[in-house]
Amino acid sequence: MIEILTSGVALGVHVPGLLLADRIREQGGTAQVRVLESLMRPETLETTARSKQAFHRDFRVALAGQKLARNAAVATDSAAVDRLFTDWQQRGVTRFVVFSGFWLALLEQYVDAHGPVPVDICHVDSVQSPSFDKAGSVELPVRHVWLADAAGGLVPCSIPVTRDAPVPWTSRDHRLLVHGGGWGMGTYRERATELVDAGFALDVVAYEQRDLSGDGVRYFMIDPDWHPWLDDGYPPFGPAGAQPVQRTGHHGSFDLCRQALASVSKPGGGTLLDSLWSATPLVLLEPFGAHEQRNADLWISLGYGISFEDWQRKDFAVEVLEELHAALLTADVPDYSKELL
Repeated sequence: MIEILTSGVALGVHVPGLLLADRIREQGGTAQVRVLESLMRPETLETTARSKQAFHRDFRVALAGQKLARNAAVATDSAAVDRLFTDWQQRGVTRFVVFSGFWLALLEQYVDAHGPVPVDICHVDSVQSPSFDKAGSVELPVRHVWLADAAGGLVPCSIPVTRDAPVPWTSRDHRLLVHGGGWGMGTYRERATELVDAGFALDVVAYEQRDLSGDGVRYFMIDPDWHPWLDDGYPPFGPAGAQPVQRTGHHGSFDLCRQALASVSKPGGGTLLDSLWSATPLVLLEPFGAHEQRNADLWISLGYGISFEDWQRKDFAVEVLEELHAALLTADVPDYSKELL
C-alpha cells in the first residue's frame, strides 16, 4: 500500500500525485492520494480559496504571497491528523511518496509513534520547491526522486501522463494552448493578446467568468467551485459555458496539450510533465519564483522549450516549435511508477 501525499495549493503538485496513483493501479499496485488540506478546518480552507482568487487576478500579489507563506502543516486539525494516523496503521501503509514538503513534519510524528516506513520525496520541480524550503529541517530518513534535475541537466525519471504515443506533428491542430498553471497565475493573458495579434488560434484556460473576453479565442475552464480537497479525482474541465467533465486516467487539459503546437505558460513542474509526455514544446513565460526559473533554464537547455521573448525575436516561427517537438520525441525517460513496484 503506497500513500501519496500532495497539497491542494498547487495543481502542479497534486495532479502528478493523482497520475502516479493511476499508473501504480494500472500495474496492479495499491495506492491512495491524500491532500494536506483535507486535514484543515473549513475556515482555513476558505482563506486558501480566497488566496487562489487573489493570486490569479494579480501576479504581483502571488509573488508576494509566495515569499510570506508559512508551513501549512501548522494549520492542520490535530483530531484529523490522529484519525489519519490510525487509518495508515489499519491499512498497513508500506511506503509514502511526498509531493509537498508541508507533509514532512507530520510524517516525522507518525514514524516516531509507529516505527519507520520508507519515504520518497518526489520533486516535480528541477530544484527544491518552496514547500520543502519552508518545511524546515526534519530527521526523517528519505529518498529523493527527481522528475527533473537542474543540477544534472537531465530528466532522471518521470510519471507517464498517458501511455498513448504523442500526436504526430502533421496531425496537430494549428493552435497554441495558453494557460497559467493550476491557479491561473502569471502573464499568460497579456501574451495571449500578443499571439492573437500575431495570427495564432488559441485555446486559453480561463479560471473565472471575468476571464472570458469574447475575442474569438476558444476558452476552457476548470470548475471554479472544485478544490482538490473535495474529492480524489482530476479537476473537472471543459469548454467555457459547458458542464465540466471530471476525466479519468489523466487531467482534461492534457488532451488540449497533446493537440497543440506549443503550450504557452509559466514553467511549473506540472507543465514540464505535460510537455514531456505530449512532446509539445513549451513557450516559457515569467516564472513563479526562482525554482520555476530553473525549470525554464533546464527545458531550454534540453531543447524542449524557448522563452517567449526569444520566440518573438524569431518572428513566432512555427518551424522553431517543430524542432523542439522533434527533440522531445527523442526523450527516453524511466518510469517512476514501475520502479516503485
